[in-house]
Amino acid sequence: MESNGEKTRELNYLSGQILDSAIEVHRVIGGPGLLESIYEEALDHELKLRKITVERQKAIPVTYKGCIIKKPLILDMLINNEIIIEVKSVEKFNPIYHSQLLTYLRLTNRPLGIVINFGEKYIKNGFHRVVNNFPGE
Repeated sequence: MESNGEKTRELNYLSGQILDSAIEVHRVIGGPGLLESIYEEALDHELKLRKITVERQKAIPVTYKGCIIKKPLILDMLINNEIIIEVKSVEKFNPIYHSQLLTYLRLTNRPLGIVINFGEKYIKNGFHRVVNNFPGE
């Protein structure tokens, strides 16, 4: 069993790999200006080149008071079954993206999510970590 410190280090390492991958995608294919789906596919490929497990358009069942809702939640990307990535390609970051991702984290009981907006001139300005009961916090 991993300690909270080990889990935190693992999630921080993965977060760094995701940031590096997003920067590489942005550098190679450019941005802003392309559709989210293009950035998502390129990011998927870059992460897999780094031997990171990626699931795209992952359907997650949603329950409400014991009832499974007909429509599942669709995650853009799930990394190592722990980190949810929401890919955006918009001119300006909207704080609702943070709230939306926090809801996804709570519904799936995942510790960390990242909104990556490829619509920014610099990825560092479009990279937003969202924490839900992060180990050690």
